[in-house]
Amino acid sequence: MMSTTQRVLSAIAATVLVASTALAAEPKRGSFAEFDARARAGARLNVVFFGASLTWGANASDPVETSYRAVMRDRFEQHYPAAQFRFRDSAIGGTGSQLGVFRLDRDVLAHKPDLVFVDFTANDDINSADPETLASYESILRRLATAGIPVVQVAFPFKWDIDTAKLPKMKRLVAHRALADTYGNGWGDAVTRICREVDAGRLTREALWVTDGVHPHDPGYREFAAAAWDGYQAAVKAGLAPRVPAQPVYADTYLTLRRFNLAGLPSLPRGWSKGRPNLTAVNHDWLMSRWLDDLVVVRNRKPDEPGTPGKESQPVQPLRLKVEATAILLFGESTADACRFRVLIDGVAVTGKGGQEKGADWFEGNRWKTGNGFLLWEVARGLDPSVPHLLEIEPVFDSAKAQELKLESICVAGGKATVVLAP
Repeated sequence: MMSTTQRVLSAIAATVLVASTALAAEPKRGSFAEFDARARAGARLNVVFFGASLTWGANASDPVETSYRAVMRDRFEQHYPAAQFRFRDSAIGGTGSQLGVFRLDRDVLAHKPDLVFVDFTANDDINSADPETLASYESILRRLATAGIPVVQVAFPFKWDIDTAKLPKMKRLVAHRALADTYGNGWGDAVTRICREVDAGRLTREALWVTDGVHPHDPGYREFAAAAWDGYQAAVKAGLAPRVPAQPVYADTYLTLRRFNLAGLPSLPRGWSKGRPNLTAVNHDWLMSRWLDDLVVVRNRKPDEPGTPGKESQPVQPLRLKVEATAILLFGESTADACRFRVLIDGVAVTGKGGQEKGADWFEGNRWKTGNGFLLWEVARGLDPSVPHLLEIEPVFDSAKAQELKLESICVAGGKATVVLAP
């Protein structure tokens, strides 16, 4: 016969056993299994699609209904009829992970995602092993893993990538797959999938890419979604969960970063003022009112606009900032009235890089000629982050036209990643 003490100890042991069993059966927080369980139970869940034009759905007959995002929406809602999903589009066409890492807070994490699909393999150049953009891409994965958010990395092709013989030579495709394994992410590989389908005669490139070789039509986006869905389901089946390795695989440049909002400066140089982004754009995913809350603008006077009586017109002052970082990007809005501009670092004009004309000491502000869209330039990489650098931005106006320059932020990474107004 058990004593009172023995009965108490036995009850405690049973309770611990039951609790331990329940804990072991409960999916790990932030895992794909947990997301799957919550979706089956009817939870409210946020899913974010983060990437570029292939994520947005350029050349789909209706990007809201026939893009890869839309097909994925339908698949999730059919697979989890009890769940209450909110799907977020966080894609800006023509951009890569270098800008993406600076957009992560505002355009992804602010939506409190329960699951994120990450694009950028194509826009970062699927054949390139550029260490700078591998580092920026990994930083996105590392920050999401640190936040305990499950991720499916998706790799989408352009038409000319569909060649099985090329697959082993696609350095970024190989690198991104390896990062998925490192961080415990799902992997949705539409490149390999479509190569296989074309080789088997079930698909043709021409049926998928109808308008141009970059953006597919609806059948192509269905293939993209099939690969993404397969990647998600495989991650659930494998019980994957985010993990953060002790050290990044690539450089740690983008682990310290700041998107320095220019409209938040306590004062602006002569000629500059606070403004708002336009409400129209060349493409919907380039509608900058979706991606910018504010900006600063500098304008010249119209050729026929009189000056203030009794006062001579004073020249616009350059925007001068002190930066301690390794890499610098400029982010803003390009308009049809945008002017060219110069960027000087420590008094030396940046020339012949970042898409500039060979040898030019200016950057083009009017990227899209007849309409509005994003303005993005990488103006420096490989700076010594241990010393402050003087960054100067000066508009180059055409005196015969009314022109403007609109900037939202100075994006810096590496070292202290600090920006302050210079005297």
